[in-house]
Amino acid sequence: MPVRLGDTAPDFTAPTTQGEINFHEWLGDSWGVLFSHPKDFTPVCTTELGYVAKIKPEFDKRNVKVIGLSVDSVESHVQWEGDIGETQGTPVNFPMIGDPDRTVADLYDMIHPNASDTLTVRSVFVIGPDKKVKLTLTYPASTGRNFDEILRVIDSLQLTANYKVATPANWKDGDDVIIGGAVSDEDAKQLFPQGWTTVKPYLRVLPQPNK
Repeated sequence: MPVRLGDTAPDFTAPTTQGEINFHEWLGDSWGVLFSHPKDFTPVCTTELGYVAKIKPEFDKRNVKVIGLSVDSVESHVQWEGDIGETQGTPVNFPMIGDPDRTVADLYDMIHPNASDTLTVRSVFVIGPDKKVKLTLTYPASTGRNFDEILRVIDSLQLTANYKVATPANWKDGDDVIIGGAVSDEDAKQLFPQGWTTVKPYLRVLPQPNK
C-alpha cells in the first residue's frame, strides 16, 4: 500500500552503516528525512549523497535526522561511501540502510514496477516528531533531487505546525506568510495582534510570526 500524507510512517528494524536501528526509536523527538536510491555505485546517487553530507548541518539545526536507503547491502554501502567521499569532497555522515531483501522498500512502496521491478525510485519522506508522514516526493531514477527545496519545505512544515499560517508560492524562511483559511478574522486578531494586510477576504498576509 502507498504511504500517504498523514499516515504513520511504517516502523522497521534494519541494519545500517552506523549499526542496527529501530526507525521510530532512532527518530526519537526529531523530524526525519528518509530517502531512497536506485542502487549503489550510480552517478546521480553519488552526487546526492555527497550534497546531503555537505548540508547536514542545515538539517541538524532544524532538528532533522537524515537516513538513506538502497536495495544493496551495508557492506556495499560502506565501499561506495569511499567513492562518495573521494569524488564529492565530503564523507557520508549519516546512516544508510541496507535493504537487499527489499523489506523497507516494500513497506514504503519504493519499488514501482512500471519503472523497474528491482530498483527503488528516488523517494523522499519527511516525517514529523509525531511519526506522521508530512511530505512525499518521487523522482525518476535519472533526475537528481533538489535538497535545498527539501530544506525549504521543512522550514514551511515546522512553521505551519506551530502557527495557523500557510506559506505562499516560492516562500523562503523570513518571507511573508498567509493566515490559514480556517482562521476567522476574530480568531486572527487574537493570534496575530500585530495585524495583517487583507488583499482579498480569503488572502490575508502578514510577516512570518516567529521572526
